[in-house]
Amino acid sequence: MQDKNNESMDDIEFDVLTEIGNIGAGNATTALSQLINARIDMRVPKVELLTFAELAEVIGGAETLVAGILLSLEGDIQGSMLFILESNAARLLVQQLMGCKDDSTEQFTEMETSALQEIGNIISGAYLSAISSLTNMLITASVPSLAFDMAGAILSVPAIEFGKLGDKALLIESQFKDMDVDISGYFILIPTLDSYSKILKSLGLR
Repeated sequence: MQDKNNESMDDIEFDVLTEIGNIGAGNATTALSQLINARIDMRVPKVELLTFAELAEVIGGAETLVAGILLSLEGDIQGSMLFILESNAARLLVQQLMGCKDDSTEQFTEMETSALQEIGNIISGAYLSAISSLTNMLITASVPSLAFDMAGAILSVPAIEFGKLGDKALLIESQFKDMDVDISGYFILIPTLDSYSKILKSLGLR
């Protein structure tokens, strides 16, 4: 049977991907709470299937400065995964982790960059764990690479690499609430079309 692409996903299949997003976001919240040793509440994540062009607009526009953690996926699922934080949100998370308050808008120090990379690594791992547990599939990720740039530039990397396989990505927008601060993080899953089919087939939907 020929694989359907992600353009033709039906409502049930999308609901399953949404549930994977919900569980992944819950895992990420728990992991983040443990990492910074503070209670974090999470609003219900928003899950959408968007084109690469639409992704940048959701994040705030192609010229919005963001921190992006990119991982390549291997094993039973191929593709890439991005965790994106708007620059100010990234700074707030790092400050919470390091126990300091700094209103500086200067570039991140080497220590802050390392802390942010670890945050991205743990949060991304929590999402991957959710997908792996639900699908019983082996998923491994590369060492994460961290970049500070405009959203459009960071999104262009997976768009160029995987755009030829399909122009849609699964966006999970999670809002983490810590004390009086709301921090929005964007988890973007970009599996190959074949991997989308594998995920759905493992859940008995194809």
